[in-house]
Amino acid sequence: MHALLPQALDLAKQARALCPPNPAVGCIIASPEGVVLGQGHTQPTGGPHAEVMALRDAERLGHDTRGATAYVTLEPCSHHGRTGPCCDALIAASIRRVVACIADPNPLVQGEGFARLRAAGIEVEVGELADESRELNIGFFSRMIRALPWVRLKTAASLDGKTALLDGTSQWITSEAARTDGHAWRSRAGALLTGVGTVLEDDPRLDVRLAPSVGQKVRQPPLVVIDSRLQTPPAARIFEAERPIWIYAAAPDAAKQAALEAAGADVRCIANADGKVDLAAMLRDLARREVNELHVEAGHKLNGSLIREGLVDELLVYLAPKLIGDGLGIASRAFGDGPLTELAAALPLEFRSVDRIGPDLRIVARVAGRGDFGS
Repeated sequence: MHALLPQALDLAKQARALCPPNPAVGCIIASPEGVVLGQGHTQPTGGPHAEVMALRDAERLGHDTRGATAYVTLEPCSHHGRTGPCCDALIAASIRRVVACIADPNPLVQGEGFARLRAAGIEVEVGELADESRELNIGFFSRMIRALPWVRLKTAASLDGKTALLDGTSQWITSEAARTDGHAWRSRAGALLTGVGTVLEDDPRLDVRLAPSVGQKVRQPPLVVIDSRLQTPPAARIFEAERPIWIYAAAPDAAKQAALEAAGADVRCIANADGKVDLAAMLRDLARREVNELHVEAGHKLNGSLIREGLVDELLVYLAPKLIGDGLGIASRAFGDGPLTELAAALPLEFRSVDRIGPDLRIVARVAGRGDFGS
């Protein structure tokens, strides 16, 4: 294994909360002897990509990059987007070799970056730690390949699977450590999603407050609200944070829409045949809005609808060492109007990780077979 590629992946992880909708990429420039000359990761939208940051770092330190190797976690881009092509920057710096984890799934790149580098006489190696790089940017791969965001549903429950008491009380089932960790997952998302029921019942802020800022201003992801009848109060606390608010409704109401737009919301009507918000169409629209990862924090009804329609890719579950007994569960009527009649109908999941977060457990479970695209 190339020793510097894992370090480049560590750099990429530092960019996850900064760079959406761009992929999180890390780059290390090293001499032929393996001495690190410069390093960097993707900056916030519109800022330099990882390769340019690494080249600038080398220049700042007074290092000559001619004949050096660039270790990068994703194929250098070859198109003009918000910034110029990274492959051109590497060529101009007289890099001799590029070692990359994986090709860029963006149709505007998809091997063109590697081709441009090779055409310039630069040696290119691809494939090491490809799975790790894809996993790091699973939402970006999802949007580029499926034209859908990666949907991650977060919930907090007792050990017996209850998310609230029968009267809806849920604060707080899990610990402060778990809540802080949950904000870190919020911070990496392209958008947060909730339902109007949560807005009306809890009046939450649903912003990023507890996650570390990595030395920069915390990025507040857009908030998406599923609100079929436009019941969201214009004075709700969700409007307190500086971020886009996207409300999806099922039927137009000019007066309510005007009031919500005056509060700062963008309202769109996307209805299904049942007169509710078409959740699948909403996801396609979010992909067009460049949302890579959609982080869901909603009530059991919306959770159940998303799961029942096969729209959830991954579950992020915090389990507290408590027993509640009678209460509300993770997803009410997830598969229809009644309980399952056979175990074969259960949704198959794959555990991705199980970790202790303070006194609680954090479980990441993926719908079986999801995330295999691009492998």
